[in-house]
Amino acid sequence: MPTVHNGGLVVGVELGGTKIVVASSVAGHTVETIRSIATADPDSTLSEVRAAIAEVADSRDIGAIGIGSFGPVDLRVTSPRHGEILASPKQDWVGTNVIRGLTKGLDCDVRLDTDVNAALIAETSLGAARSHNNVAYLTVGTGVGGGLFVEGRVLHGSGHPEIGHIRVPRRPGESHNSVCPFHDDCLEGMISGTAIQQRTGRRAEDLGEQTDEIMGLVAWYVASGIANLCAVVPVDVVVIGGGVSRLPGLHRAVASNLEEASGTYPPIPFADGGPAIVAPEFGDRSGIIGAILLAEGPIRGSEAS
Repeated sequence: MPTVHNGGLVVGVELGGTKIVVASSVAGHTVETIRSIATADPDSTLSEVRAAIAEVADSRDIGAIGIGSFGPVDLRVTSPRHGEILASPKQDWVGTNVIRGLTKGLDCDVRLDTDVNAALIAETSLGAARSHNNVAYLTVGTGVGGGLFVEGRVLHGSGHPEIGHIRVPRRPGESHNSVCPFHDDCLEGMISGTAIQQRTGRRAEDLGEQTDEIMGLVAWYVASGIANLCAVVPVDVVVIGGGVSRLPGLHRAVASNLEEASGTYPPIPFADGGPAIVAPEFGDRSGIIGAILLAEGPIRGSEAS
């Protein structure tokens, strides 16, 4: 685990759709994971997270909390809904304000971003993409999400990027029914962990003899999504994380599919070989490291609009 930069106690919370991780860092010491909590209903889950934060603090003052939350979530600091989970497949969480839910009774700075943007911050600040200014982070897990780092800053706007909902052409012969409740043919609907389980009856880590077949399918769709993305934001590097990304050979297979998916256009980056496809240096820890960095303050590209 890396070290972080400033003094005082800070807490990071990676609020994922399947589990939550709570970690702390004191005075630049190594980040220490405190506990993991299964994501259940909002009230019980947020209560457990508050208990974990109290355990971390151990009666000490917390300087700041960084939250990387699953989305969609309102990141606009001027919005009356700042911190609220918006239209989401996790229906019981819609309308939940994660800032208020996690920091009830606390008086400290709170900095919020998406969970994928937190991972992006970790990988562009300290990890696999630290020497690059134009980066996409894509997580392929239970769902599919992504963030963009453009000219040295995390990209924010009226909302946050929803790379998992990029519409993609169907692979020839494809008859899969999308698992996305919003789109028939987006990345999340076609190749998320949920989609893989619907296709095969198995989790991605338990595919057995179907591993190569599903890996090839995922690589084809991810390459198509990257081709669409780069038509708008021609990034230099795509970091691909998440549980499904651990399918053997996936990163190489995505890279080998880029030429067909893009038609080598736009010429930059595709005619130059396409963006580099890499795994996150911090693996499953990218999100929680990024949440800690978010709490630490204005690390490279960490400001939300």
